[in-house]
Amino acid sequence: MTQIDRVLEVVAARRAEFEEKQHVPSDVIAEFKRAGIYRAGVPKRFGGDALAPAEFLRLVERISSVDGSAGWVASFGSSAVYLAALPLRTQAELYGDGPDVAFAGGLFPVQPAERVDGGYRISGRWKFASGCKGADVLGVGIKAGEDRTGRPRTAVLRPEQVEIAENWDVIGMRGTGSHDLVVDGAIVPEEWTFVRGGEPTVDEPLYRYPTVPYAAQVLAVVGLGVARAALDHVIAQGGRSGYTGAPKPAERATYRIAVGQAEAQLRSARAFFYEATEEVWETVEAGDPATPEQASLLRLSSAHLAKISFEVVRGAYQLGGIAAIATGSPLERHLRDASVPPQHAFLQEGMYDGAGAVLMGVPPFPGYL
Repeated sequence: MTQIDRVLEVVAARRAEFEEKQHVPSDVIAEFKRAGIYRAGVPKRFGGDALAPAEFLRLVERISSVDGSAGWVASFGSSAVYLAALPLRTQAELYGDGPDVAFAGGLFPVQPAERVDGGYRISGRWKFASGCKGADVLGVGIKAGEDRTGRPRTAVLRPEQVEIAENWDVIGMRGTGSHDLVVDGAIVPEEWTFVRGGEPTVDEPLYRYPTVPYAAQVLAVVGLGVARAALDHVIAQGGRSGYTGAPKPAERATYRIAVGQAEAQLRSARAFFYEATEEVWETVEAGDPATPEQASLLRLSSAHLAKISFEVVRGAYQLGGIAAIATGSPLERHLRDASVPPQHAFLQEGMYDGAGAVLMGVPPFPGYL
């Protein structure tokens, strides 16, 4: 059994526990580490794997097909690409005990920080810190006055410097533990801060890949995994007998047509998504920067994948009939989980506007590129 097969087995056995506890426990995070999830975004010079994006995305897709929350938490194994903007000496210290470091962050709302000798004094409250209860280091978004890029600066803190306010009470992705982070007067040295999406200090291909579009991709692919599971479920249910004695689902043209259309939609969106990924990777691996048009296609294919994945799950839920409405049924859980990715700011339908602007050669909205 491979390490990733072991992860899938553990996630399948414990996904109900994730929902009940509203987070993925630390011993499961340890399984993720053993499978290389958290070294996937770490530079090779510090012992990491620096995986090609498509390779990492497929790992997240597989985990998400078993449980969306587990896939969402695993997706933040990619966040080490942000940490590559830290000074090299800081990264060497961060990975001093090995590359399997789990990073979680609550960047927004960005909070003002007070300049002190050599760093910042930080206080405030930040939302949506997915996976924070199993993190080795935590990041919060700050503004300190001197940054003119418009992108938030992130301060990296130790868990003992942060209070986790457990307020994650949602219908979908309940197991992600995306609680608030509270900090009260912590001092963070300058060298433990970085601009999210800022210039990396590591010269390896992965850190030339567009960071913010990649952050959207790792979340969109969670919806893809959930949609695959939902569609596979209704396909497998095609031979079941109904409660009323009606023809089996597979004997109904309407059911077969819906399944066929959903399969085509999901595979098409997935192909576009991975095609854009591979194209950009080939560019940066050759030593060239990704073009704005390429970065836009990453954002477009991600938003489109999140949208199509949700639509496929919603259609699967309707095909599931009355059995789908039961609390804890596979389709009920898939519907709740698949509803979350397209709600994320990175994946909302406004991304189509940004992509359309780039395609037509006019400036997209601020922050799109």
